[in-house]
Amino acid sequence: MINHPAYTREPWCLRETCLDLDVLAQSESLFALSNGHLGWRGNLDEGEPHGLPGTYLNGVYESRPMPYAEAGYGYPEAGQTVIDVTNGKLIRLLVDDQPFDIRYGDVLSHERVLDFRSGLLTREVHWVSPGGHGVRVKSQRLVSLTQRAIAAICYEVQALDQEVRIVLQSELVANEALPPNGGDPREAAALLSPLTSERHDCQGLGGSLLHHTQVSGLRVGAAMAHTVHGPAADALDRQKVTTLEEKHAVTVYAESFPDLARVTFTTTLKPGQRLRLIKFVAYGWSAIRSQPAVADQIVAALAGAQQSGWDGLVAAQRTYLDDFWARADVSLDGDARVQQAVRFALFHLLQAGARAEGRAIAAKGLTGPGYDGHAFWDTESYVLQVLSYTVPEAARDALRWRHSILPQACKRAAQLGLAGAVFPWRTIDGEECSGYWPAGTAAFHVGADIADAVVRYVNVTGDHTFEHDVGIELLVQTARLWSSLGHYDAQGGFCIDGVSGPDEYSAVADNNVYTNLMAAHNLRSAADAASRYPDQARELNVDEAESGAWLAMACSMVICYDRKLGVHPQSEGFTRHAIWDFAATSAEQYPLMLHVPYFDLYRKQVLKQADLVLAMHLRGEAFTAAQKARNFAYYEALTVRDSSLSACTQAVLAAETGHLELAYDYLSEAALMDLGDLEHNTRDGLHAASLAGTWIALVPGLAGLREREGTLAFTPRLPPGITGLRVNLCVRGQRLRVSITLSTTTYSLYNGEPLSLVHNGVPFTVKCGIPISLPTAVRQKAVGQEPTQPVGRAPEHQHARP
Repeated sequence: MINHPAYTREPWCLRETCLDLDVLAQSESLFALSNGHLGWRGNLDEGEPHGLPGTYLNGVYESRPMPYAEAGYGYPEAGQTVIDVTNGKLIRLLVDDQPFDIRYGDVLSHERVLDFRSGLLTREVHWVSPGGHGVRVKSQRLVSLTQRAIAAICYEVQALDQEVRIVLQSELVANEALPPNGGDPREAAALLSPLTSERHDCQGLGGSLLHHTQVSGLRVGAAMAHTVHGPAADALDRQKVTTLEEKHAVTVYAESFPDLARVTFTTTLKPGQRLRLIKFVAYGWSAIRSQPAVADQIVAALAGAQQSGWDGLVAAQRTYLDDFWARADVSLDGDARVQQAVRFALFHLLQAGARAEGRAIAAKGLTGPGYDGHAFWDTESYVLQVLSYTVPEAARDALRWRHSILPQACKRAAQLGLAGAVFPWRTIDGEECSGYWPAGTAAFHVGADIADAVVRYVNVTGDHTFEHDVGIELLVQTARLWSSLGHYDAQGGFCIDGVSGPDEYSAVADNNVYTNLMAAHNLRSAADAASRYPDQARELNVDEAESGAWLAMACSMVICYDRKLGVHPQSEGFTRHAIWDFAATSAEQYPLMLHVPYFDLYRKQVLKQADLVLAMHLRGEAFTAAQKARNFAYYEALTVRDSSLSACTQAVLAAETGHLELAYDYLSEAALMDLGDLEHNTRDGLHAASLAGTWIALVPGLAGLREREGTLAFTPRLPPGITGLRVNLCVRGQRLRVSITLSTTTYSLYNGEPLSLVHNGVPFTVKCGIPISLPTAVRQKAVGQEPTQPVGRAPEHQHARP
């Protein structure tokens, strides 16, 4: 997409200068708007043509049975799929009875702009109807970051060269027809007509629809209201309808049906005259509230939006984003593509989590139905790495969601004969939805990933109230899982057998290094929290014997090492497996999971994504510099990157081991995952973890950020082609800016108390208003052998780009 001639390289927006129907579905994901609660895909205002229509409410799903050829104890019985709820984006235009459809007539110009600073999606079209009537259409839409239930559209039509009759049909539509599933298992399972009507109403300038899902039993409401500015009137509201109809300025007709509410506006425009429609849309849902309560909820939200008005919503959006960019912006010199991509990524990450408020952050956010709308470990290990430093309240709320599903996780553990909590591999409401247990139930590392995110959030923010109220219970229950899942071997080592690590081309292995290191961190963190919060520990029935046992397990944790090869096996015995025949694997066979049986993948040395390399990033203190260099080179030759999660982690370790050009290559791959549609499934929604990966490759990667026990350390290094990097971070409520050039790194603190940091291994303190400049590390020759990738799987080499 980013190399498509319709897309420009601009630092603060994504601009599409003409419409290409061949990439319409991908552009709908790129131009999606959301706030973590409500998501609108970037469909055209008139609804057609479309690649994949989509309106999503976080947590709204439908259940479906999960049939098995052979039943097994503990298999999940039902799956969950995000559904396309009531579409409030639709505004259909007719020009002298001819529908505005870009497939007909002549489109003289068509431009869409997603502005990262205003949060507005703007569209401008110059269209000549088949009948020869020219109009200019401009629309702007937003999903409010300040009023979580609200989205709004400003739609304006101007007559150009002759008088035209204009009809606008503003609609709410439920149960839209969706395109058929393409057969890719990563796509969502399509559900036909998931919403059952309960109530519909449309009168005056507004309308509403109430529905419920048939199986999951969720009630969903949507309502719309309008203001109109026509050629002979300033405004139209309920009290002025009659007056304006008498003047023949704008006529209004409202109607509703079980799945449709429509308000139709008609007027005549002379050349140069405009018809301007403001549409406010409110959404609400609940699993327990009554029909009147949900109806009142959306009416109240709508009233609040109308009180703010379009201009008020726009101003509030800009103020919110100004504050966000002051805390989160990353800017660089030398590569316009990556500059645009990192702000695109940060903007969409904000949209994914800003107002989730007790709901999950899904792998695709609210930009599409990919992965059935499920949340995975990606959230804690990738997305929350970024949000903890940029939108900490969103990170906190995501972890509060994990805490809210703790009862289900404890119930799942008991079902499996384990203590503590077993969090689901994939879910929407907390129930396990993975029907393939080697890559689901066996991936117990998700518990340690959650614990790691808790520790990181507390260390970065200093939010000890959260730690006391929420964090300690998450740490304790996940630690209890490891104590019951693992065992001591004859040599006294603590082993965790039969688990699957992050690499999905390996499964059910013993002593996966990533899992064991993360579990040890989890055990230590739980014991530490119990000692600092003895009252909470007692409430959770943690005594000194249990916390002491956790520390002993962590200290005795088995970490595999192959002395002959001088590397850490990904898991016990991994380096003894046959190496995959990469030379005999054609480009068309990637991703391997779609062309090769898992049985063959599981018994070979081939990696879908970083596993041991991810362990070296997140638990780097467990490895020496020499071990990191040897491990990185070894696993580079085995990793095919069939996952969007991998490139950013490889960028981090490439930078740390001195392979800066390779780090740049992986940075670019992570940055362009969706903008370049590298996985060929951007149509189903953006990859939230890879969006986070752009920041990870730049900040932990090139800026060398590491957090250890609350202290931030930086080891800056820039590759050829990038001459400057500036990073804004939010640390314990303070704004920190790190500005890196080839020669100097400057640390600036904009508020709060002095902050202790580490630069190139040397501690120092920065004070508010007094920047400190230190030498950037001189580029050193890469440590160890030059890594190579599997045949045909090397990242695209990057050069200095304008």
